[in-house]
Amino acid sequence: MKQTNEYRKETVTIDIGRANLFGVLILIPIAVMYGLPYYWKWNNSLSIEVVRIFISNLTPKAIAGGTAIFLFVSVLGFIVHELIHGVTWARYTKKGFKSIQFGMVWEVFTPYCYCNEPILKKHYIIGAIMPAIILGFIPAIISIMFGNILLLLLGILFTTIACGDFLVIYKLRKKDMDSLVQDHPSELGFYVYRKMKS
Repeated sequence: MKQTNEYRKETVTIDIGRANLFGVLILIPIAVMYGLPYYWKWNNSLSIEVVRIFISNLTPKAIAGGTAIFLFVSVLGFIVHELIHGVTWARYTKKGFKSIQFGMVWEVFTPYCYCNEPILKKHYIIGAIMPAIILGFIPAIISIMFGNILLLLLGILFTTIACGDFLVIYKLRKKDMDSLVQDHPSELGFYVYRKMKS
């Protein structure tokens, strides 16, 4: 959509360095937010003896295997994260998946997804927050309910990974609700098409 007499186009971008710093800083609050209720409910299963047994079983082979699994799950999670963006946004576009583009930034081995059709602000926000809900919030809540430490760690990891999405939503907070939003094709950010006041 080009700028017209009906809409005015605004470009909003986020500095990648600041986004990465935010991701590091947000890790601790997220870990505390999920970890405290987990510990409050399951502290009996986190005794010193349990920790001692766990550490004594950390052989080089176990560490290597655990690291490989963690890396595999992380990479898979990044891909699923972007797929969730695409599937959600496609629901609100006129052209469906034809308006969604997936790709990979090979220099940093990071998948991406962007919506090249302007959609309503509320629909864009739903698509932006959905990976954090599905991969972060829900696993963390389930981990607290059932005492699964692996789900707790995954919840922390994938909520932290969504830090860029949180920044985008924060940047959108003061934009008019009837604004249209479209992903920026090459930077972390978006275009906002604001309706001109008559």
